[in-house]
Amino acid sequence: MSRAEANFALIGAAGYVAPRHLEAIRATGHRLVAALDPFDSVGILDRYFPEAAFFTEFERFDRHLEKLQRQGVGVDYLSVCSPNYLHDAHVRFGLRLGADVICEKPLVLNPWNVTALAEKEAETRGKIYTILQLRLHPAVRALRESVNAAPERVWDVDLTYITARGHWYYSSWKGDESKSGGIATNIGIHLFDMLIWVFGPVRRSEVHVRSHDRVAGFLELEHARVRWFLSISAATLPDAVRQRGENSYRALRIGADEFDFSTGFEALHTRSYAAILDGQGFGIEAARPAVELAYQIRTVELIGRNVRSHELAGLPPVPHPFASGRGNG
Repeated sequence: MSRAEANFALIGAAGYVAPRHLEAIRATGHRLVAALDPFDSVGILDRYFPEAAFFTEFERFDRHLEKLQRQGVGVDYLSVCSPNYLHDAHVRFGLRLGADVICEKPLVLNPWNVTALAEKEAETRGKIYTILQLRLHPAVRALRESVNAAPERVWDVDLTYITARGHWYYSSWKGDESKSGGIATNIGIHLFDMLIWVFGPVRRSEVHVRSHDRVAGFLELEHARVRWFLSISAATLPDAVRQRGENSYRALRIGADEFDFSTGFEALHTRSYAAILDGQGFGIEAARPAVELAYQIRTVELIGRNVRSHELAGLPPVPHPFASGRGNG
């Protein structure tokens, strides 16, 4: 049920994805009362909610929200945009506040954390939602309708997702698999969720290549056979893309056709918030299949390249930039 003017708090205000959440809160007619981030480069707040209280220390943020509750200004929603490995703790914090929680993907890194959060949710009056915005993309929804209209068909799919990252990536939490979940989670989980949502549950998964800068494998879904390749290495970009000075390449081929979902992302977080505020958001169980798959991809034994491998899986490896152990120092 939508609240006339809900109070939001946000964790992770200095991050890459925070502006999408801030825009969604404002566009849906609600207000941000407080934000937290250990980094104070949060001038973005001036654009959306300049009067929101801001904290760099969790303890002061916690105390402020408790003070607001005593004053009758409780937090209705907590938006979680923190690093992946902190999502579980911050979602739990939101539930203890008595708030509903909107968590950026991945909801958590491990399948057992999904189960534990479901148990915690059942003990409280709060509800946990996750952002699965590709499910709201018009082209993706149309594709799902096409798949559902041909229930006996099994589609051949090639997914290529390359988004080049510099050396900074390996010095950040994103380069630490224990914190980010690795490439399959950090850049791939929304794609895996989309594939499962469109083509049905996972029947078989193989991982052929897995390193610091790329991962590739094969999925057999209920209605698709998927060869996939994810990479953060500029060396894996097609020559034509590099020549244009671009640093990303996203391609989804279904049969002989290219499926284009390169545009239409602009308002998907706002649409996600609107659905959540109307009680129609994606809850814990919606997030579970992709979390389970990403965990399996980063932990299963490699089987090596085979006839089911993506065509880019054979590209030569690039050494880790800090292989010498010197880091950036």
